[in-house]
Amino acid sequence: MRKMRRKGLASMAVQTAETPANSTDGTVDLGPATALSCRECGHQVPLGPVFACEECFGPLEIAYDFSAYDTEELRKRIEAGPANIWRYAPLLPVPADVATKPNINPGWTKLVQADNLARELGVTGGLYVKDDSGNPTHSFKDRVVAQAIEAARAFGFTTLSCSSTGNLAGAVGAAAARAGFRSCVFIPHDLEQGKVVMAAVYGGELVGIEGNYDDVNRFCSELIGDPAGEGWGFVNVNLRPYYAEGSKTLAYEICEQLGWRLPDQLVVPIASGSQLTKIDKGLKELIGLGLVEDKPYKIFGAQAEGCSPVSTAFKAGHDVVRPQKPNTIAKSLAIGNPADGPYVLDIARRTGGAVEDVTDEQVVDAIKLLARTEGIFAETAGGVTVGVTKKLIENGVLDPSLTTVVLNTGDGLKTLDAVAGTGLTATIRPNLDSFREAGLA
Repeated sequence: MRKMRRKGLASMAVQTAETPANSTDGTVDLGPATALSCRECGHQVPLGPVFACEECFGPLEIAYDFSAYDTEELRKRIEAGPANIWRYAPLLPVPADVATKPNINPGWTKLVQADNLARELGVTGGLYVKDDSGNPTHSFKDRVVAQAIEAARAFGFTTLSCSSTGNLAGAVGAAAARAGFRSCVFIPHDLEQGKVVMAAVYGGELVGIEGNYDDVNRFCSELIGDPAGEGWGFVNVNLRPYYAEGSKTLAYEICEQLGWRLPDQLVVPIASGSQLTKIDKGLKELIGLGLVEDKPYKIFGAQAEGCSPVSTAFKAGHDVVRPQKPNTIAKSLAIGNPADGPYVLDIARRTGGAVEDVTDEQVVDAIKLLARTEGIFAETAGGVTVGVTKKLIENGVLDPSLTTVVLNTGDGLKTLDAVAGTGLTATIRPNLDSFREAGLA
């Protein structure tokens, strides 16, 4: 069934690049990356701007050779690295000198020990919020775009593009400006105004598409196969295998910030599902390299009820994720046909986790809860994750006695409309009597 679902990729043109800019023989230097490997059938092809397997149309991902690494030497090398994602360059598809190139250099964001929130939720085993709102454009998308930029350089692309629910558009605009690329990104026409402004301010071209994210993504897939798209690197289409690896750095940072320990439980928001699958990949790599102790961990996925195709499939016991038409305030997660949805189901079931959803009202309540308890103003995706965490604990699914990490992937200033009813406690005259009359004394 999954291969039948993937055959839709056959109609998408697979773009090939000319001789890479940093090579004379067609090869590229992407560090430990050795090939692209199909996640379904294992077929391998050389590194290039290709995203679908020519044998079964399954998704391609990066294969590596880590065999030369000594565990302790690698640990020391990472710890001596820069305070951004390039400290993990030995584990990513990037050249060794990546830190010297113009890039927005995201990562090494705070892992907040959320004791106040833990008390509210009844968590006793330790609760942490990985707060990725501290990235350059205030979302985790900076990680994946920084990674995609390096692939775009290697393959000689001149224009950086994407289909986006908002945060990715801003990340592409900023990264392209910094790296000297042209950018042209495509978004649903009705995104939150804050995200539209943040994407447009970097000077690239921003194009609204009439329709939802899935309509935007289909258009971008068509553009790749058209002469008008020649020389374009679409970070989440023909550069997707490289782009997606940026999410692994969340797993690396969490474990390093916990003292090179695996968390017992993670709660991760689901849009396309790629972030969750790559976090799992990163954790398995750390185990394989001996950088963390091999022990069980559970991964939970979080969706908004108004766009919950993966949660719906999980609860029904299905392996196939049926598309839905999004209708939620959590627009950054509003992907009705998530590409990595089936793999999220596999990971949740394999690790003993789950996939859950919450209503828009619960999303808003969770945004306020996180802000009130920890001083972290999350965007709606963060509200989804915190709201699902609360629901999982109340339903006895998530164990409050275990170390738990919750992801906040963006800044609440981007989704102010969600909490627009929040405002003044009182309006008073500038004297003490008025202050006391308002009950504030």
